[in-house]
Parts: sequence; C-alpha cells; structure tokens
Amino acid sequence: MDEMTQLRELRADAPVPDRADLAPGRERLTDAISGRNRRARRLWADWRIASLGAVVAITAAALFVTQVVGISSPRPAGPATVAGDLDLSGPEAALGRAADFLERQEVPPEPRSDQWIYTRVIDGRDQDLESLKDLPDDLAEQLAESLDPDQWVPYDDKAAENDASDTDYRTARESYRIAAGLPEDPEALLAELRKVFPTGSGPDGPPEAKDEHSFRALSVLLESYPLPPDAMARIYRAMATVGGVKVTDHLIRDASGREVIAVTRKYDGSDSRREILIDPVDYSYAGERDVVTRTHEISGPDGTEPMVSKRGDVLIDLARTKAAVVDAKGQKP
Repeated sequence: MDEMTQLRELRADAPVPDRADLAPGRERLTDAISGRNRRARRLWADWRIASLGAVVAITAAALFVTQVVGISSPRPAGPATVAGDLDLSGPEAALGRAADFLERQEVPPEPRSDQWIYTRVIDGRDQDLESLKDLPDDLAEQLAESLDPDQWVPYDDKAAENDASDTDYRTARESYRIAAGLPEDPEALLAELRKVFPTGSGPDGPPEAKDEHSFRALSVLLESYPLPPDAMARIYRAMATVGGVKVTDHLIRDASGREVIAVTRKYDGSDSRREILIDPVDYSYAGERDVVTRTHEISGPDGTEPMVSKRGDVLIDLARTKAAVVDAKGQKP
C-alpha cells in the first residue's frame, strides 16, 4: 500500500478541519511538492511530522510550508535604525505613518516581462528540517529544495497565471497590477481584495467572516514583490480599518534578529494569531509569524500522544531579508 493510500484511509472519518487551523497548511504543502517555490516555504512542526512520514499532517493541519516573496537589504538590528516618528499606539497611528511615508516615495517602473524576482527568506524554524529524514526520499528532496532561503521566480509567468487551482496564488506581475489598480477608499479596496482572493469552502472549511477574510487577503498581497509604494500606502490604510487588527506596542525580533513592527489579528475561532511584520525604517513587508495565543492540546491519530501548544509558541517564523528585480535566474543583487 502506498503512502497516499495510507493517508486517505488513516482518518477517513475525521471531520473537516476549520480553515483557521489549516491556514495556511495543506495548499502550501501541495505547492511545495509541485515545485511552486514562491509559495513553498511553510515549515511544519510537532509530532505530526514524524507520524506516517509526516504526510498525515495534511489532514491534521500541522504541516507548515511557507510562501516566499521579497524585501529590502539586511540592516543592523537595534533602536538606532528605527524611524524617529515611529508610533505604535495603535493600527491607525502606526499604519497611517507608514502610509504617509510610502506616499512620498517615487514609484519605480514596473519590471520587464523577461526579468526575475529574487528573494531571500530566513525561517526561524529551520531546525525542523531534521524531520525531512522521516519522509519518502522523493518528497524529502522536493521539500528540501523548496526550503532553500534563496528563490527566483519569473516576473511574467504565464503558465502560473493560467493555473486556477490555487485561488490565493498570484504571479509577481499579477500582484503588481492588482495592487496598482486598487481604489483609494479602504472599504472599496477591501471588497476588491476579497473578490481577488475568495474565501474557502468545502475541504478548506467554512467561508471566513468578513474581517478575517480581509486580513488574509491583505497579507497574501503584501507578501508579493515588488508592489508600488503608493499601492502599499493604500493597503496599509485599509488594513488599519479591519476589525480585530492590532499593533504590538513594542518592536519585536524577527527570525533574522531585526527589530520589526508586528501588525496582528487573531484567527477567528482559533488559538493562534497571524502577525504581519513591517520594517520600521522603510515600512516594507518584512515577514510573518503565527503565534499561539492560548495553551491547548491538539489530538492526533489514534495511538499517538496529543501535542501541547503553549501560549507564545511560534508556529510560523519567517523574515524576508532581501528582494530584488534581477535579469536572470540565479543572479543576486
């Protein structure tokens, strides 16, 4: 019996997991296996990695394979790098300052169709790569390649644009043009993004509520590189209006050790929150985290011990440290 047959039969009677528990697990694992490296970095954790070669994590929602997108050059960590007018008193203040700054920046030309997007993402959970040894050789090889921090994707990827199997995925060119065309009004902007990145149903759980859907759609688009600075300004202003969005009142350390702004929202009906990380100097997208908000147990397949997730545990920990438009795959700035 092959691994996928075992997977299907292992928990055939298990209920469909909620989208907040799955998000963003199963579809990103699928992307990793298929070689779509831009969306193939969500790192997995816990006992479910070792259970049946970790493949059971699809149904248990415990594999985390991540998206790879881009940012600015690395900078030294420390308060001296923080903009003097930084205000973390709330989302409106923090994101409003970011938008004000970005609106003053010159909009660079759109990349050419023959160019590539280079990104480097540091994964704070790279120690879990040891779990790959428990996977079948072919799957381990594909996932190890996808977890390389340096990635290149073509700016103009027509094959990916024509692939409708993943409603969250957009190529770099699609994302750039979606962002550039967003309306000024925050409510209209959010409504447009909810159409672009529709909420799930069926195997992805019930549809998300409006605010959770809006925050996810915003975060998916922000992970793209490049985005016009004036479009990012509109995105940040809209983000500040989403219900449940908060800003941590102090800078946090990302996976690379930098001090960054954390814009957060708790997943509806879940014991974790998503954090969008923003560079406090140039307000570029700096990464993401998923953090446990309440200590709880997660049951596993029969015969296995439940996993205890403790408050403060970081499930996803990604720092985007470089991004650039380059002329060829393999080229670095």
